[in-house]
Amino acid sequence: MYHIIINDVNMSESIYSKDHKDLIERLKKARQEAGLDQVEVAKKLGRSQSYLSKIESGQRKIDVVQLKKFAKLYKKDINYFIK
Repeated sequence: MYHIIINDVNMSESIYSKDHKDLIERLKKARQEAGLDQVEVAKKLGRSQSYLSKIESGQRKIDVVQLKKFAKLYKKDINYFIK
């Protein structure tokens, strides 16, 4: 019998990595530069304001598909977010 052990410390460290912090700072800056608040963005994405708040506070990761949606909404090249 095999047991799979997930190391919660490593998982949480990846959420709070420098790269992730930089990404969320760029997301917030891009939203502000677009003149949008969290409620407006959430509506445009068909999500809740809480969803966006968790992303911008670093509590939730985003995938590439979500990042593409943010880039389009904020009128930014996707490379802006992953420098």
